[in-house]
Amino acid sequence: MFEPNSRYRDIEDAVLETTDHDGTTREVVYKRRRLIGAPGGQTVAEHVVRSGERLDVIAHRFLADPTLFWRLCDANAAMDPAELEHEGRRIRIVLPGPGDP
Repeated sequence: MFEPNSRYRDIEDAVLETTDHDGTTREVVYKRRRLIGAPGGQTVAEHVVRSGERLDVIAHRFLADPTLFWRLCDANAAMDPAELEHEGRRIRIVLPGPGDP
């Protein structure tokens, strides 16, 4: 369901049994919540955001994949990518850990 480099790739599934209005029951499969731990990892670079610079462009430059913008969010304890797109913001670029996409 998720791409190999998705942040949700390794999150386990959960199942909710629910009853519909007509009385039939069904199972709804969903992903458990993804919790972000404390920022860690080995910092390999720092980048100062320029005016109008987007996080996907920064991820492409440093990680060779724009869809890995979420790694920058995790490394900088940002829930929303827009938090890291402010001019002058210094962001950490970290190496992926073992088993990370």
